Amino acid sequence: MAAVPIRRAAHLTVAAVIAAGGLAGCGANDEGGGGDGGGATIALLLPETKTTRYEAFDKPLFEDKVEELCADCNVAYFNANGDDATQRQQVDTAINQEVDVMVLDPVVTDSAVAMTEDAQAAGIPVIAYDRFIEGADYYMSFDNERVGQLQAEALVEAMGDKGSILMLNGSPTDPNAGQFKSGAHSVLDSSGVKILKGGEYDNPDWSPNNAQDFVADKLSVFDPSQINGVYAANDGQAGGVVAALTGAGVAVDALPPITGQDSELAAIQRIVAGEQYMTIFKSYFIEAAKAAEVAVQLANGEDVTGTTDFQGVASFIFDPVVVKQDNVKTEIVDSGLFSVEDICTADYADACAAAGIE
Repeated sequence: MAAVPIRRAAHLTVAAVIAAGGLAGCGANDEGGGGDGGGATIALLLPETKTTRYEAFDKPLFEDKVEELCADCNVAYFNANGDDATQRQQVDTAINQEVDVMVLDPVVTDSAVAMTEDAQAAGIPVIAYDRFIEGADYYMSFDNERVGQLQAEALVEAMGDKGSILMLNGSPTDPNAGQFKSGAHSVLDSSGVKILKGGEYDNPDWSPNNAQDFVADKLSVFDPSQINGVYAANDGQAGGVVAALTGAGVAVDALPPITGQDSELAAIQRIVAGEQYMTIFKSYFIEAAKAAEVAVQLANGEDVTGTTDFQGVASFIFDPVVVKQDNVKTEIVDSGLFSVEDICTADYADACAAAGIE
């Protein structure tokens, strides 16, 4: 699982990154970042490829920022493809390579505590990226409970504070998923919206296929008219929900409001088309750039300032943004996440025109 640092040839545009994401998703560990091999090496270890953000955004954005800040730094990149044992091997490889800094987004956070301790014992500071690791040197993520609250608030509002829902949470091994779930329940449990009996599901690996199967199974118990909304913790699951409902004959204009998170391109297109009600945009630009900045500072022996405390770890916590059809243009297009051309392909041209996205 070793990776050999190379210099990035050129800055990737967002569109090119998206295209490259499918290739990177095969699980091969390649390298990016600046450097000619003579400077510090920063290990970037991401957890999986089923969520498109990691290969399409976090990786290239992080690499580009490192190159901008440190021309002779190298980035050793690994993706665990959702396997904890693989990530353990990758951490060991990074330690054996004597990297200067480790940026770790864990598959399983309990396992990551030991990985972090091993890295620190070797003199390598660890930045917990997006998912919290107890004992890490630094942590950066979004206000995850607030994410769940915003999702649930949007759903309750769309449903007029009444009716029944299915609730699809993330993986029990992902601490962020627990925070999203807690935040969502803090809103749902005090609202007029109720979860159908047996209608809450903790998805083991955030799998869209699992989400589709879960909803399809519930459609054998409940009539579609009894499902007045769906809390889906992320966009991948939202896609599975839409597939299950439309596969059962529910017309697009009769779909209940469905939440999401991550602002994946397919989700933005579903929102424009009226298939998905909302998503959460957590700016990868901000998160990846800050992680790269802190990693370079640590590699260069510089002080890191401006942190806040999160469970005893010096942290940077960023604010999430709700995206609905009426602010796709301002939050997604104007931010540079996706262009009008990315979103408004032939299948979505009419929907884009109707939504004023041109």
